[in-house]
Amino acid sequence: MTASAEARETALIAAQAAADKLATDVSIVDVSDRLAITDAFVLTSAPSERQVQAIVDAVEEQLREHGVKPVRREGVAEGRWVLLDFVDVVVHVQHAEERAYYALERLWKDCPVIPFTDAAARPADGATTGAAGAPDTTPGDRSGDPEQGESDR
Repeated sequence: MTASAEARETALIAAQAAADKLATDVSIVDVSDRLAITDAFVLTSAPSERQVQAIVDAVEEQLREHGVKPVRREGVAEGRWVLLDFVDVVVHVQHAEERAYYALERLWKDCPVIPFTDAAARPADGATTGAAGAPDTTPGDRSGDPEQGESDR
């Protein structure tokens, strides 16, 4: 059995909300085959307690806008590892040190990962990027050429 479509959508909204608040190492693990109590874990980390709290607030706000409220919140006071339980999805927002120490990805490595790509990391519509992430230019277009003077443009 795999995570339900509703759980996948909830997890993707939570992951994007976390990424929007600059969470690092955002991933979604489908634990539905291993756990009967939830379908997916969203795993995120942040470098400080303040950042952890900002991510938690953003995730809760975004999911509330979609009609999803947490049934349980744990670890908010400490701000080192906050667990938000949305029944079908459990969001773990960890301080980077806790993320490295507890390595939840290693614990659940036999579970499939639900693909997530940060919307801010995607190229703009119609634009292509080169290997370094810079926009590709058409032949003869020297608008990105540093050797071309302003008067030549």
